[in-house]
Amino acid sequence: MKYFSAVIAALLFISCGVATRPVLPELKTVSQVDLNKYAGEWFEIARFPHRFQKGCYGSKATYRILEMGKVSVLNECLKGGPEGRRTTAEGTARVVDRKTNAKLKVTFFWPFSGDYWIIDLGEEYEYAVIGHPSRKYLWVLSRTKTMDDRVYNDILKRLQIQHYDTSKLIKRPAQ
Repeated sequence: MKYFSAVIAALLFISCGVATRPVLPELKTVSQVDLNKYAGEWFEIARFPHRFQKGCYGSKATYRILEMGKVSVLNECLKGGPEGRRTTAEGTARVVDRKTNAKLKVTFFWPFSGDYWIIDLGEEYEYAVIGHPSRKYLWVLSRTKTMDDRVYNDILKRLQIQHYDTSKLIKRPAQ
């Protein structure tokens, strides 16, 4: 009887919404991405903390257009600091939404892939913001190693509208 009571209590707890997360609106991407303009080198300005980037300093990504709507991805960082050992991760991205080119799937270790959504982009492709529909992942990228504070703060405001907790961002140290 105790077991039955515990199951009923758990079901009531879950059904009342106490154990569920709030449902967020769908993450919005930019309306159009020209992948040829997007290709090239990007410097990480800020990111959410992730296990796979632990200890990374001076992260950057290089994208190169491949055949049939694919993009090569080369991520690099210095482990431990500016004098650290250079580490790399190579992967491939494929466009998921051909109407906008803003939703991609990136694979570093087959068969696993992750969503890579371009959710903000400078008019001249001078910055890009990459998100994930769960809002667990976030990167602010720039063509240069630094970003004007006004531009960065405007990006933060737009991220908050998209329901990102910007207080979790780790900003690149000034160089």
